[in-house]
Amino acid sequence: MSTNLEPLTRVYMVPLRRAFEAPKYRRAKVAIRIIREFTIRHMKATEVKIEKGVNELLWSRGITNPPRRIRLEMERDEDGVVFVRLAPEPVSS
Repeated sequence: MSTNLEPLTRVYMVPLRRAFEAPKYRRAKVAIRIIREFTIRHMKATEVKIEKGVNELLWSRGITNPPRRIRLEMERDEDGVVFVRLAPEPVSS
């Protein structure tokens, strides 16, 4: 299904607090699902591809303790596929 959307890149701070309502042994898995749902809702995505670095950051403290929020860069191509990666650190002067 090609939707012919215009390419778009945005940076979002994604809140993951809902993941902490899940049982301890599922929190990182739920955090991935939250990121996927957030991306579909905000970027009008047909498909979401999450890069390896995002997954490693979520799982870096184990399944029970993912971060409370995460800063992500989302890039949509013309087919509606969104690539999710860690946002570059802001440059301070």
